[in-house]
Amino acid sequence: MATVIELGAVEGFILDDPVAGVLDNTVYTLGGTVFKDITSRVISATTSRGKNRDLDRFSSGTLNITASNEDRAFDPNYASSPYAGAIVPRREVRVTVDGVRVISTTIDDWNYGYSPDGSSRAEIVATDEFTLLARQVLTAGTATPQLSGARVSAVLDMLSVAWPEDKRSIDVGESTLGADVFAGNALQYLQKISDSEQGLLFIAKNGDLVFRDRLDATPTTASLTDFTDDGTGIPFTLTAVNYGSELLYNQAVVTSGELSAQADNDRSQVAYGVTSVELDTLVSTSAQLQNLADFLVQKYGDPEYRFETISVNLDTVGATYKATCLGLEIGDVVSITFTPNGIGDPIEQYGQIIRISHELEPLRHDMFISVSSLDWTFLVLDDAVFGKLDSNNALAF
Repeated sequence: MATVIELGAVEGFILDDPVAGVLDNTVYTLGGTVFKDITSRVISATTSRGKNRDLDRFSSGTLNITASNEDRAFDPNYASSPYAGAIVPRREVRVTVDGVRVISTTIDDWNYGYSPDGSSRAEIVATDEFTLLARQVLTAGTATPQLSGARVSAVLDMLSVAWPEDKRSIDVGESTLGADVFAGNALQYLQKISDSEQGLLFIAKNGDLVFRDRLDATPTTASLTDFTDDGTGIPFTLTAVNYGSELLYNQAVVTSGELSAQADNDRSQVAYGVTSVELDTLVSTSAQLQNLADFLVQKYGDPEYRFETISVNLDTVGATYKATCLGLEIGDVVSITFTPNGIGDPIEQYGQIIRISHELEPLRHDMFISVSSLDWTFLVLDDAVFGKLDSNNALAF
């Protein structure tokens, strides 16, 4: 199989129409959207989902496609286009590789370029449904105390949001959120819930909204993917290493309404000076606030040496490794083994995936994986790596 890029077109069932109104046809369906293959016209495509660093919030996934437009196939004013009627914003566009979905998005913009020599290009700029959530507002009302997963579901169920039941994967949650008045932007409120939980909130590659609570998101080695430079795992190129203070915080101030808690890592402050982080949450008790503040100053109390991003040429790694890479999702755990310049002992690090990107051309497919450090995480009983009491593995709060 290969890469398939498809554009969604609205060709829904039309009652009494001699063509579109035939029952049980496979083209004009009750669902309304059919996907048309535009792969042969694509010159290049890039995708990206995730966030840049651990304390950031997940942003909208993006898809950018450059396609040939010499025959005006993507011209909205050309009635003879095979995609006539579909060359408008807010149409779905998706990428699938070897039968595995890479990204599901909705078009924001069509851009066009015309050259004097007659060549022309169409550019599709698309994002996932975080963009839609960012444009929706909460239905006015009052939230009762409830677990974080229930609060996420309450937002998605609102009439002003109306997120489909079959397009969500929501954990129960560990944090109890307090009573609250719903107001403002839907996405920002969902992200505040995730901050309160210290979990993961993102749009999956198949378009589902995913909320993973902090225990479900806790890494384990049960399904570890190994990337190595010695031939024992998936070969890769290390494209970015970070060693610095961008995630160095030894004072944390965590608030929720009128409640507030502060934690200080004295050892870190003596060594590196005071660097503070503030987090506004929805949690219901002072005890939860204090636990969260304590957690933050322990996790981020030291500068980290991190293999930030690796790239894999999926055309050269073989079918098995390619399938493994395509199966990875945000939140999955990987190990990276690298020997700088082939000198000395190898360095092995564990990371949790926070960003997945692809660069696709007709003859090449590169995948980029960015990770957060797992030098300090929750204790996982009986896990060979994250279950050691004498390492940086903390009891859950």
